[in-house]
Amino acid sequence: MMNGILRIQTYRPRQSAPVEGVTVVITGSGFTAHRITDAEGNAEDVAICAPACALSLDENNTTTLPYAVCSLTARKPGYRTVRIQGIQIFAGQVTLARPEMIPDTEEGKDIVNPPVIIPTHALFAGNGGSGPAPTEHCTGSRVLDRVIVPKNITVHLGRPAASARNVTVSFRDYIANVASSEVYPTWPIEALKANIHCQISLALNRIYTEWYPSKGYTFNITNSTSYDQYYVHGRTVFDVMVKLTDDIFNTYIRKTGTVNPYYSEYCDGKSVTCPGLKQWGTVTLANQGRNALSILKYYYGSDIEIVRTSNIQSIPRSYPGSPLRRGDRGTAVFTLQRQLNRITKDYPFLGLLTVDGVFGSRMTETVKRFQKQFNLTADGVVGRQTWYKISYIYVSVKDLAELTSEGETAAGTLSDGTWGGTILRVGSSGSAVEQLQFWLNTLAQYESSIPSVTVDGVYGSGTAGAVRAFQRRYGLSVDGVVGRATWTELYDQFRSIQSDNGRPNAYPGTALRQGSSGQNVRLVQFWLKIARTVYPSLNTLTVDGKFGAGTAAAVRRFQSYFGLTSDGVVGRTTWNKLYEVYNDIANRLLTASLRPGEYPGVLRRGSTGTAVRELQFYLYLMSAYESSIPVVSIDGSFGAATENAVRAYQRFAKLTVDGVVGRATWNSLYDKASILRVSGPVVTLKRLPYPGTPLAVGATGDAVLYYNLLLQRIAYYFDSVESPPLSDRYTDETAVSTRSAQALLDLPETGVADAETWTAVEALSLQLAAVSPNPDRDAGQADAYPGRAMKEGSVGPDVGQIEQWLNGRYMRICGEDYVTENSRFGPKETEGVRAAQERADLLVTGTVNEETWAALRAQSCECEEG
Repeated sequence: MMNGILRIQTYRPRQSAPVEGVTVVITGSGFTAHRITDAEGNAEDVAICAPACALSLDENNTTTLPYAVCSLTARKPGYRTVRIQGIQIFAGQVTLARPEMIPDTEEGKDIVNPPVIIPTHALFAGNGGSGPAPTEHCTGSRVLDRVIVPKNITVHLGRPAASARNVTVSFRDYIANVASSEVYPTWPIEALKANIHCQISLALNRIYTEWYPSKGYTFNITNSTSYDQYYVHGRTVFDVMVKLTDDIFNTYIRKTGTVNPYYSEYCDGKSVTCPGLKQWGTVTLANQGRNALSILKYYYGSDIEIVRTSNIQSIPRSYPGSPLRRGDRGTAVFTLQRQLNRITKDYPFLGLLTVDGVFGSRMTETVKRFQKQFNLTADGVVGRQTWYKISYIYVSVKDLAELTSEGETAAGTLSDGTWGGTILRVGSSGSAVEQLQFWLNTLAQYESSIPSVTVDGVYGSGTAGAVRAFQRRYGLSVDGVVGRATWTELYDQFRSIQSDNGRPNAYPGTALRQGSSGQNVRLVQFWLKIARTVYPSLNTLTVDGKFGAGTAAAVRRFQSYFGLTSDGVVGRTTWNKLYEVYNDIANRLLTASLRPGEYPGVLRRGSTGTAVRELQFYLYLMSAYESSIPVVSIDGSFGAATENAVRAYQRFAKLTVDGVVGRATWNSLYDKASILRVSGPVVTLKRLPYPGTPLAVGATGDAVLYYNLLLQRIAYYFDSVESPPLSDRYTDETAVSTRSAQALLDLPETGVADAETWTAVEALSLQLAAVSPNPDRDAGQADAYPGRAMKEGSVGPDVGQIEQWLNGRYMRICGEDYVTENSRFGPKETEGVRAAQERADLLVTGTVNEETWAALRAQSCECEEG
């Protein structure tokens, strides 16, 4: 006997901040221990006596548990109590318990809060492994255009058609959970890596083929080993699994010459056999000196390879390819410093850094503290694991900040939607009219009641008619005149449409060229048209959404003028420059004599004009990320406040601190601000009253946007609540989210946001701002024929067995779909039985007699062995 370690760290959801002062009670065989978490959310390790390692390395051990078992309870006033039972402690290993501390609210006091129960480890129980590989040509009706590693994955806690919860968790947490549920942490590292590669590849195959969404389901994968792989929601995980996952989470197996992640079927190789990897066999092969790839080739053939993708959703920037350490400098270091400073708001013990792009001694210490907090090797070097862990925590704290309206600002646009103070009416002209016409034209693509207009900068009768139609549609005074209210509503509706289509003004991901069409082309044309208002040597063109020869020529001219490759194609660089120019014009930062960022000459106290506005704009961006730089007004006057901000920036950037903007200060400021301005805006939340009538599918407007934000915050804290898209439209997804929230709040599950639902959702969401066993493991029915035939109308557990077999067939046979597992024999069951009878060359009746029962069992047996 020797000790294993239970390590306790208490966090807010998704590790977005540590929680101090949590009392944790740990109980096990013959002992009770008490711990209190410190300011970092950490408690003193608990050493627990565990069985010898030899038991977890012996595949023939089926009688003695190879681990110790304990439970914990975590309590703190103001938070929901967390109880975890069945925690597994292996000798010489660290088990991580990370209770998620959810603020306790008045609205949430009656919400059921069951304990997490970790069942007997699947490898010991003999019920782990994966579902069988689907037939090669049955990969679902949809396939993504590239392999991605998602930020989150939604897991159905049961068989596909069974009534069970969906939970959304981070992809890395999911893989570490599967690895901890499927294999023992005491195994050789190369054996563990081989298993984790399989688990990642299988999950990414489900993502890539959109296997379940293509069948109408709202999840990505199940936790049923008859179909996918084992996942125990809320379980503790093993430190070694987390470390390995952090290192290889964006790798996958594929056959050479193919693109898709390989569906890497696996089983324990002892209680269950399969054509893929044998989990116990990986231990033998690793002990023979084989590495993970060699082990995988042993089972899947020599034509497989392990590849790494940089297509990671919600990661701000991919790993630069080599470790960063003291003495390095550049954009990647700048990015790390910015992210670490944002994380420090929630983890203050890390310490603020000077964001200067130089990896110095202070940064090394901050990285070490970060690594220690998140159980990484504390060497102060940012390798792949540390880089992506920083990115993950950065995204998590920002997500929570957006939901709690913390107000971090990263917007590149300050005033392109700001009312300029001039009323626009028939006879008006200029760039403000062009802006207005472009917004109207965009809305016209989505609202049939609003006519299209020509974007020519002249406010004629056509523009006035479109304005009247817009005012009528959105409940404004219908006068055809654009004052503050109409301008603001127009901009809000335009931004709403952009948000529905992704982050506003973000590069669409694929280059635009001659022959392209649509809203993104229309946007490029509009930006070119606005650019010409300041740079008259640029080409004129029509904003029609069609990328023809005229648009290509205008793009080439723009590229040449701004020093880009003149090919007439709008790739990421050209897109960003177009948006930069447009944004600077909208903020009145440019004159015809200067391009963005071009040094305007010395600026000092007393200077005025457009160049000062541009300086102030860049200072404003920097102030959002560096607290030592004060916020300045963008008014074009270089006064005491601007001088103080310049001095603060010079001090921050280690320049001569004189408050005068010479070439060195200007270039440094522009370079750093250019990196920040490509970030998207943070969504903030202002309270709105109940709109007076229930919100249902089809509703639109600010109240819907506000309500979706409320739901998103609740979904952040409660896995049972589906997160809706951030939109001002009440979609089917919003209705699904509403029903899940209503279930949580014990309200009628209507999917409609009536006054009672609105009030309860808002109360819970705003209070949150302030502050299970696997059903697939339940003993099933014996598969002996029950002695009676079953047909449409039959009910009971024997029908449930038929439904399971029918669903097992779908993994192997194209053209058939899942049936709902409700133990009721309906029309879909009849259809599936008839197909099985036809395949077995039996009389096709749709009735399950003894022959058909045996045929169903035989056709699905390969699937059920998983």
